[in-house]
Amino acid sequence: MQTSTFQSLLKPHLAGLEEYTPIQPFEVLSKRLGVPAGEIIKLDANENPYGPHPAVAEALAEYAYYHIYPDPQQTELRQALAIHLQKEQSQPGAAHPSVPVEQILPSHGTDEILDYLCRLFLGPGDAIINTPPTFGMYSFDAKLVGAEVLEVWRTDDYHINVEATYNLVTAATQDEESSRPKLLFLTSPNNPTGNWLPDNDLRRLLDLPLIVVLDEAYVEFAFETSRAPWVLEHDNLVIIRTFSKSAGIAGLRLGYGIFPEWMMPVIWKFKQPYNVNVAATIAGLASLRHIDEMQSTVEKIRAERERLLPALQDVPFLTPYPSSANFILCRVDGFNVEGSGDAAALKLALELRGILVRYYQKPGLDNCIRISVGRPEQTDRLLDELHRLA
Repeated sequence: MQTSTFQSLLKPHLAGLEEYTPIQPFEVLSKRLGVPAGEIIKLDANENPYGPHPAVAEALAEYAYYHIYPDPQQTELRQALAIHLQKEQSQPGAAHPSVPVEQILPSHGTDEILDYLCRLFLGPGDAIINTPPTFGMYSFDAKLVGAEVLEVWRTDDYHINVEATYNLVTAATQDEESSRPKLLFLTSPNNPTGNWLPDNDLRRLLDLPLIVVLDEAYVEFAFETSRAPWVLEHDNLVIIRTFSKSAGIAGLRLGYGIFPEWMMPVIWKFKQPYNVNVAATIAGLASLRHIDEMQSTVEKIRAERERLLPALQDVPFLTPYPSSANFILCRVDGFNVEGSGDAAALKLALELRGILVRYYQKPGLDNCIRISVGRPEQTDRLLDELHRLA
């Protein structure tokens, strides 16, 4: 029987699905560039350059029960997260009260929660509201289940266009032939632009008749505080957070969601029973036991970001944007090497020097690169090479 016969069994909407492009790991890059992994300065994936707390490796080495399935309810991790959120909200300027353990769900990275939400709420005839330029997984997961992606482009300074969002939701709701918008995906700070979503804008968007998903992957690097307690006041708000950035364990894939009380029974029924592996759980617990040291690392990254921004402003072909995250978006203008003058050429020129940055060439991000904040010595090397290329 011909292969095409079996291919016809695939869901038709998958034929036009655009593949998400992930960042390549060290070992692949090292082999491709011919540069030892230890010499590569990797500033392309918003990873924590300091890595996890030493206690993480110790806890992983000492754990004796890898042959046993993990706790499907992640009881100890959820309790530790509830305590962490309570302490976080006791800081000056933070909101109250804190989130109860019953409304917290750990996950295999935050991508798993995005997948769950799209499969729970969406199908053909439904839609999400996306606010590009932003994280590409929102539209990817929506299209994966056959939903439509309705886009409200950000303003020139990359803020949410609240009025346009209201107008789009109103029009789509009134038009019987339009796909029904059910989910609105927001990020604060936004990836890849780094800007914070103001409280007033979030409050207005929560008045819309849909579920608002607020991705706080980079919230620890902002001087503002998490909106986690808002879930207790808004039945249409979901907050997702991660250990990948501030805790430095991106490779272990650990995130968590904070859900409205009414949604939790559905989530518990829907999720895979052993979705969070033992190693990720152990690493998460060890990280939370050393939250003060983790915060010190975050403060180092914040300080380096504040040093990096004005330094990038001194590079003649870069226009950097202010950021509340652990990265800085830069527009490239006037860079010229061997007759090529765009961000792709700059990315390649830096790559040949062992420095990796993220490159964009799509609407809203034409000729842009995103530079993750590294250690001070990595910043020094980056700036030296940029000025050599000027």
